[in-house]
Amino acid sequence: MKLFDLRGGVHPEGRKDLSAQRHIRTLPLPERLYVPLQQHIGAPATPVVNVGEHVLKGQLIASAQGAVSSSIHAPTSGVIAALGDFAAPHPSGLPVPTITLECDGEDRWIATEAVDDPFKLSPEDIAARVAAAGIVGLGGATFPAALKLNLSRNSGVQTLIMNGGECEPYLTCDDRIMRERAVGIVEGIRLIAAAVAAKEVLVGIEDNKPEAIAAMQKVAQGTAVKVVAMPSMYPMGSEKQIIQVLVGREIPAGGRPADIGVLVHNVATAFAVQQAIRYGKPLLSRIVTVSGGAIKTACNVEALVGTPVRELIAFADGYSQPAARLVLGGPMMGQQFTNTGVPVVKGTSGVLALTASEIGQAEASPCIRCSTCVRACPVGLLPLEMAAHIRVSNLSGAVNLGLKDCISCGSCSYVCPAHIPLVHYFNYAKGDLAAQERAKLKQEATKKLADARNERMARIERERAEAAAKRKAAREAKERAAKEAAAKAEAV
Repeated sequence: MKLFDLRGGVHPEGRKDLSAQRHIRTLPLPERLYVPLQQHIGAPATPVVNVGEHVLKGQLIASAQGAVSSSIHAPTSGVIAALGDFAAPHPSGLPVPTITLECDGEDRWIATEAVDDPFKLSPEDIAARVAAAGIVGLGGATFPAALKLNLSRNSGVQTLIMNGGECEPYLTCDDRIMRERAVGIVEGIRLIAAAVAAKEVLVGIEDNKPEAIAAMQKVAQGTAVKVVAMPSMYPMGSEKQIIQVLVGREIPAGGRPADIGVLVHNVATAFAVQQAIRYGKPLLSRIVTVSGGAIKTACNVEALVGTPVRELIAFADGYSQPAARLVLGGPMMGQQFTNTGVPVVKGTSGVLALTASEIGQAEASPCIRCSTCVRACPVGLLPLEMAAHIRVSNLSGAVNLGLKDCISCGSCSYVCPAHIPLVHYFNYAKGDLAAQERAKLKQEATKKLADARNERMARIERERAEAAAKRKAAREAKERAAKEAAAKAEAV
């Protein structure tokens, strides 16, 4: 298959050998699970259980709120211990609404509805079951999968691309799931294709995963699913880049893949779809890579949603040396954290404990205008110019240069010889823009409320004036009638 060129990109050291050759292992049940209500893009789910209530594995414990939201289910059986705030798996460490589940150790399932022939289901039914299972994109974006299916079907998507790139260093969770669960993944891919009526189905896998490519090709034989080996380059696993390489199309600025007839899903998401459709199992766990130079035994584990990160580190035999940095996800786009009590969520692909030599911290120096960051940018932006605008608080200038098209891949920061944390500038600026947009929407909403109140008060005053005028007219008419009656009486 013809592949298209990818602009920019970098080649960081993979370090995937630390965990790639070990089979997926299941993490033992912890004593408690801390299940956040916000594990997806969109509004947090709303609890449908009470403290003290006993729940079964797979039972709905929080329902989706709106289209861009996702339901949450009990990862195991046990008792709801608390409904309150708990530390979030986020650099801020701030608490978020969380359901605390005290595990009973029995892991008893709720009754599930299996489907013997899922390909007889209608596209609408497939999407509805995916939504009911609480499935989100497991590549990291955590966009509700059912909404993606419905939007793509309505947009007339022609090409389905399954992302098996996994270009971030250290991460091997997708590699292992493709090697070990290819049958379920391919069936899930075919179900997604049926749900959106895709005419072309491509599975892109980087060529540094030969075992995964072979496993997927073997299972895909005789189906419409085509497995394609892609060059190993970061950020090949990004949605925009994998589309560009496989089909040679570029998503317009501010657009979505559906705008060019493409839908992209992660291979782990496909497995979750297959489990939900064929067996009626909601999304309760995910494969997580536990790795880094400070971890004794790097591995891939299947962890229940809500499991404290410290349980994963302990399962990997703990630290071999002090960790200089802890990261959730990959080292390029992941989030730093310090509290190992935070829980695994649906979007957690990795738990990394990195040594000082691995992170290679160095003091930033002034930009030398070498344009290395420009050549590395996979989107074709001007990182040095955008950062210059952001440093002087000229956000509009950065936006005009394409700030909103930045995918925060960190390639520019990685190659910068001056060690300038360019991607931090861009993330800060995008956060500031989002805050300004929220403030603007709040101001507009407040203005609408104020205008509505003023209009209501004016209407009330108008109605009062009209009523007073009517009363005055009636009173004057009554007085005239009385005078006329008196005058007639005198005349008689």
